[in-house]
Amino acid sequence: MAPVQAEVVLTPVTELSHVVIVGFPGMQSLDAVGPFEVFSSATQVVQGGVQGARGAGGGYQVSLVSSAGGAVTCESGLGVATAALPAPTGEQPIDTLVLAGGWGVFEARHDPVLMSWIAAVAPRCRRVATVCTGTFLAAQAGLLDGRRVTTHWARAERLQQEFPSLIVDPDPIYVRDGAIWTSAGVTAGIDLSLALVEQDHGTSVAQTVARW
Repeated sequence: MAPVQAEVVLTPVTELSHVVIVGFPGMQSLDAVGPFEVFSSATQVVQGGVQGARGAGGGYQVSLVSSAGGAVTCESGLGVATAALPAPTGEQPIDTLVLAGGWGVFEARHDPVLMSWIAAVAPRCRRVATVCTGTFLAAQAGLLDGRRVTTHWARAERLQQEFPSLIVDPDPIYVRDGAIWTSAGVTAGIDLSLALVEQDHGTSVAQTVARW
């Protein structure tokens, strides 16, 4: 499967960009941890903390949040610490919003606190990304109407049935439609995150992170 996206246009980033990854009980841990590590590693690279890196400054401040904050148990049983949802109009704007997936998504998308927060925050973000079945959260929040998207191949038919206005393509690793990026299952979130790093900091940085 090949990723589908527009031609990469470098968006220079010289200050820390706030990346917020949204988790929930029953999430797939790699959906959150994979992107978290990509963005964290990219920060080391661009700040010169990796041998041979350019040290141009910038990078990312990455937060993992959930509806109630505190410890969250992933679908595998792994426990992870999360922060509370930041205020939609907080002092530090959210640049990139990442919505994780996992079995728990089908309960999480009926959490009124979480869904109202996503709906309020997403329009203020430069871009929104979903990993695996995190696409269901974005669809439930009304962010994907009329857009071409992807998700885990085993949930693509369900996504199309529940949200008929979407153009669901189960084949790509990730799809970009404007400011919305969606990825296929689990590890595809790493590929998507590398593409976001490439958009911000160029191919060389993204390749360095991929090899790290």
